[in-house]
Amino acid sequence: MRASERAYATLRSDIINWRLTPGTVLGEVELSERLGVSRTPIREALARLTAEGLAEPQSGRGVVVSAISLEHLDELFELRTALECRAAELAAQRCDKAVFLDLFHQLANAGELITTEDPARSGYYQLADELDAAIDAAVGNHYLNQALKNLRVHLVRVRRLAKDNPARLRDAAKEHAAIALAIANGNSAVASAATTLHLDNSLRHLLSTTS
Repeated sequence: MRASERAYATLRSDIINWRLTPGTVLGEVELSERLGVSRTPIREALARLTAEGLAEPQSGRGVVVSAISLEHLDELFELRTALECRAAELAAQRCDKAVFLDLFHQLANAGELITTEDPARSGYYQLADELDAAIDAAVGNHYLNQALKNLRVHLVRVRRLAKDNPARLRDAAKEHAAIALAIANGNSAVASAATTLHLDNSLRHLLSTTS
């Protein structure tokens, strides 16, 4: 892997997982020393992160980790609804039924594993990611998949603003189970409606916990 690719992958992961928080200065010299590469690969990595919206130039400070604007949540979810509802519709038309039936059964039981002690470690998020991956594979549309991939980067950052709420996660697991079942049944309209309901509830939860 090229040095710029390694630098990009490391910094991208650090930003998404909040090891580098919004507003953190991404200094070329410091990053070069930390990652063990020259400043040219760092510069290339920062250019890619800026193009993705994960970093931004700031007057007098150079490049910094971009802020997360709660004012733009509605816009983010408008795009998310358009893309994910269409993906669910297409997946219902093209999927391997057995894959989604299996996910349905796992998600239907996922709520029982979510506890107040450490809800993030329940395995629910992994199952949600597996459902996303299965939908992407069923859709088989490179451009739609790429658009969703780019969008999910920002959604992961936004999600970390809200505290893990066991009750909400249990409801979300049921909502994801309904999406998986609708896709398995080949019902595009129900898959889209179930996706809309899940996204609406997710947005309401985010707004209530970050306001």
